[in-house]
Amino acid sequence: MPAEPSVSPSRVGVWLIGARGSVATTAVAGCAAVTAGLRPPTGMVTETDAFHEAGLPALSSLVFGGHDVVDCPLPKRAETLAAGGVLPPDLPSAVAAELAAADREIRTGGPLPGDTRSEDELVEALAHDIRDFARRCGAARTVVVNVASTEPVPTGAALPASSLYAAAALRAGCPYVNFTPSMGLHHPRLASEAASCGLPYAGRDGKTGQTLLRSVLGPMFAQRALTVRSWSGTNLLGGGDGAALADPAAAAAKNAGKERVLADTLGTVPEGETHIDDVPSLGDWKTAWDHIAFDGFLGTRMVLQTTWQGCDSALAAPLILDLARLVARAHEVGLSGPLSELGFYFKDPVGEGPAALGEQYADLVGLADRLRASERAPGPGDPPAGRGAPDGFQGQRR
Repeated sequence: MPAEPSVSPSRVGVWLIGARGSVATTAVAGCAAVTAGLRPPTGMVTETDAFHEAGLPALSSLVFGGHDVVDCPLPKRAETLAAGGVLPPDLPSAVAAELAAADREIRTGGPLPGDTRSEDELVEALAHDIRDFARRCGAARTVVVNVASTEPVPTGAALPASSLYAAAALRAGCPYVNFTPSMGLHHPRLASEAASCGLPYAGRDGKTGQTLLRSVLGPMFAQRALTVRSWSGTNLLGGGDGAALADPAAAAAKNAGKERVLADTLGTVPEGETHIDDVPSLGDWKTAWDHIAFDGFLGTRMVLQTTWQGCDSALAAPLILDLARLVARAHEVGLSGPLSELGFYFKDPVGEGPAALGEQYADLVGLADRLRASERAPGPGDPPAGRGAPDGFQGQRR
């Protein structure tokens, strides 16, 4: 039996919740393709000049695993995505080894129908999977990223699946990112644990399309003193996202973030609603329309209409890689708590921060500067700290 790898300070685990979904598959395949020089890192903000020498882990150092409740292997999932035009036709075969390696590290999530385990037993089982992955891979640290389908807003006291996974991440000692609108670490029952865990975390709900545009246009109207009367939107989605958001309760969680961006950037809540329609034939593609009615000088009525057409998986995957690298580095240098500087990536960011994309980007670059100036905090496999190192240094904000 081959020996397990020793812990490497440079090796970073990325544990994906929803590891066999479109976004996760695209992220794993994309990381392998960029690492091998087969494709450029288009869409990866962390590969731009502002983030050079910030100490971020190299893409080649990322090791993938995760939880899922479906059993379609990643290589097969990648072939399906290529057939749908999400991945280049030749990419699944070119990175088949990397996809297969990640697939071997995927474990069955939960809770499954009929599961009689208590919440604590479920959390411990999920945390055990994460710890075991980090040990097998020799990762100095592991970032848990939720990219699973959106779940309805919980109505009872029980922790929903997303919060069970979030609790497991904290129990395993791992930073956590929620790229979905699901409750995750936002659940009130996890508030004290999140506050005391000494780990960095970020989220919620990745900003990839319609809301990305809104976070640019909202400030534009406000800064030009143009009064927005109404802002209505429609989303046509296919694939797993469309099916999940066909549930009105799940769609409500998604739309809340979209509408919050308008309220925060405009300073008021305009008339109009956002609708989400499930169109299975679209697959992993989506279309978003916005109709904006506004007043100009002397009350002149005007309209701006936008159309956004894109592939959600291809928009989200580079952001997943960005976030894994940034949060891993934040953990490495000892930051903890909500990383509000990562609001650039989210509809509903944790912590306090601006809602306008330009200001959010400035905060993100500021975080890169802090990471660049920081030294690495002690990690697993490091020799004991010398005399004078403060107790509890790992996990404290500097």
